[in-house]
Amino acid sequence: MRLVKKLRQLDYLLLFLILVLATISIIAISGATHTTDPTFVEKQIYWYILGILCLLATLLFDFRILDQGRFVYLLYGFGIFLLLLVMIPGVGIEKKGAQQWLYIGGLQFQPSELMKLILIVTLAKVSQEVRSLPIQKGKDLFRFLGLFFLPFLLIIQQPDLGTALVLIGIMSSILLVAGLDWRILLAGVIAVVVLVGGMMILFFTDHPLLHVILEDHQVQRIETFVHPASDPGGAGYQLTQSMIAVGSGQLNGKGFQNGTQTQGKWVPEPHNDFIFAVFAEEFGFIGVSILLCSFIFLVYRMVQVGVHSGDAFGSCIVAGVVGMLVFQVFQNIGMTVGMLPITGLPLPFISYGGSSLITQMMAVGLVLNVGMHKEKDFLFMD
Repeated sequence: MRLVKKLRQLDYLLLFLILVLATISIIAISGATHTTDPTFVEKQIYWYILGILCLLATLLFDFRILDQGRFVYLLYGFGIFLLLLVMIPGVGIEKKGAQQWLYIGGLQFQPSELMKLILIVTLAKVSQEVRSLPIQKGKDLFRFLGLFFLPFLLIIQQPDLGTALVLIGIMSSILLVAGLDWRILLAGVIAVVVLVGGMMILFFTDHPLLHVILEDHQVQRIETFVHPASDPGGAGYQLTQSMIAVGSGQLNGKGFQNGTQTQGKWVPEPHNDFIFAVFAEEFGFIGVSILLCSFIFLVYRMVQVGVHSGDAFGSCIVAGVVGMLVFQVFQNIGMTVGMLPITGLPLPFISYGGSSLITQMMAVGLVLNVGMHKEKDFLFMD
């Protein structure tokens, strides 16, 4: 009876939105790969099935168990161990200049994706262990930063700047919901502005220090972002072709599997990083509006779960998941249309992928778990 009661509290609208995004994903990947490798559609369906099973698995336990004892810290240690394992030559698998994969049980696995979820539950637990809210004491803040910086630096070394930046989105969201003294928040904003401003000064002056801080390909991506037309056949090729595809979709798009930029193989990584450009070309402004509205409603439902959970730990978990998804959607679409530098982040629930999709489905499972165990309808911060 208790299980039936909990299932009644399951957010079925949120599940419906995931189904909508899954349908869009299959359609977009089909349009991107039907003339090159149609098996990507079958593989994506397989990953979605596996992802749904992982989502259901996260509903089999009460999420509040994670807030008890030291299990979360053991999980955190396991995640760090996997990140270190990736760095060992001959163990970690290198692809496209980044060593960020492992083979486990015959499957290719990306530990940095799992680390996103681990960091969410770890920081959510820490937010409940600090003695004062809003967070004012340096030792409490340094505890957050210490747990954040270790995986952040390890992922940067792979190098995988995109995923590392997602960790910033996760930490920032949890800190905001847990409660952060406004003076610390202001200092953080100023530090970010100074850092970004300093990097841009180094870039525009072509200072040698820039090449010490960033890899050559990262500097090249900034160059492409600032001057996309400076080398349309070289460094700016990806962005140029992506923007042409998005713009050519106009209002109604060119139709399913009829995108000339995509079918002409001009769009790079059409089933992965630039899947948004494929969908925009085929279904135009109307199709893109449906996709964006689906993401907006998904985030809205998650925020509602966090607001009404009645549990501070659960609300912080939801905040971390929202921060992760919002950052990735914003970054992926932003880089596709030239608003942000290219980082190689996939579009959540839409891009082809195993590790990333399963991570996102498990994250949704955590949010649903929080919603299933809500006790009262109130903001825990009141």
